Amino acid sequence: MDFVILIGFGLAMYLILFLPQQRRAKQHRELLASLVEGDEVVTSSGIYGFVNAVDGEILWLDVADGVELRMTRSSVASKIVDNAAGDEDE
Repeated sequence: MDFVILIGFGLAMYLILFLPQQRRAKQHRELLASLVEGDEVVTSSGIYGFVNAVDGEILWLDVADGVELRMTRSSVASKIVDNAAGDEDE
């Protein structure tokens, strides 16, 4: 009986902790693979910018007029999706 409880606890830990973490990691890998020039992104440090160029693992972000930052691809936290463009279609 104790063995069944131990297995149940292990399964619960997997479902509650590890499975969601693996899903988030997969989504982040897919996001990084889908980055192209012109995408608006937010870095993990909170910098907003537009992807100006992609060179392997290096991204060039245009953050202001005449200001361009060179960053690693993995520093991108999320992509900004413009909902206004979707509203115009309706």
